[in-house]
Amino acid sequence: MNLTPEHNPDFRSGFVTLAGRPNAGKSTLANALVGTKVAITSAAPQTTRHRLRAILTTDDAQIIFVDTPGLHRPKDALGEEVNKSTYKALEDTDLSVLLIDSTRPIGKGDIWVFELLKEASGGVEPLVVLSKADIATAEQIEEQRAALAAFTDVEPLLVSAFAGQGTTELVARATKMLPKGPLWFPADVETDQPFETLIAEFIREKILRSTFDEVPHAIGIRIDELEQDLKRDLTRIEATIFVERDSQKGIVIGKKGAGIKAIGVDARKDLELLLGTRVFLDLRVKVKKNWRKDAAQIRRFGYGEGS
Repeated sequence: MNLTPEHNPDFRSGFVTLAGRPNAGKSTLANALVGTKVAITSAAPQTTRHRLRAILTTDDAQIIFVDTPGLHRPKDALGEEVNKSTYKALEDTDLSVLLIDSTRPIGKGDIWVFELLKEASGGVEPLVVLSKADIATAEQIEEQRAALAAFTDVEPLLVSAFAGQGTTELVARATKMLPKGPLWFPADVETDQPFETLIAEFIREKILRSTFDEVPHAIGIRIDELEQDLKRDLTRIEATIFVERDSQKGIVIGKKGAGIKAIGVDARKDLELLLGTRVFLDLRVKVKKNWRKDAAQIRRFGYGEGS
């Protein structure tokens, strides 16, 4: 690769914010674009809490896709911190991409996010992606196009992160719109998240998937110990799972510990791929009542701009 402006005067780089309403598929798309798992996914809305950068480096460009939490009306201090993270991402972007779920009618929330992105970009309209195109009907796609035409002339891209549809076109279009610039990160880096944050998020993902109906947003993760023994090809991780009520603690642990055991088994699979070693994972569960209403506690768990 000719990855420096000195060798390739047309090399482009910049920050591309992926924004949209909760559960529009931003994290799934970020993973698909860089070709590896850097962001957690779940059917639960508002899964993403961190502003995560997924980094794609090609012969022509380095694109830093900023995966943001879904914009929504906050119900607690955690929601407020999550929104702040998204607003901060919009301040530092070269290009915005609005994701709209192809299978859900466009509503006031989508239009509000579109206008917010346009305002943050000094009047430049964002690229529009109709996500989950592989599961949308032709009728749904046409309805989305008609609804979009009411407030923008931007031609939407049809994208399916699972099927790989439209991702190459999205990268090509983003590359053309970015300014000429340097490598912001080494060419082999795929995310700027610390290992501790990724580990905590991968554990939280498994809890979200196994306790979807019971404790979707009451989970906080703290990494207590992270020790790598390269001679033994082993990483030892101790983590505490925080919930807000005793009943939630029981749900996570499960009958005779079956729940927490299954979470650990599933989490280890991703963590071993992430770290490239065998993983010993020790999980414990504690109750921290109403932690989502405590801004200081939220930041101790690593969420928000003050963390």
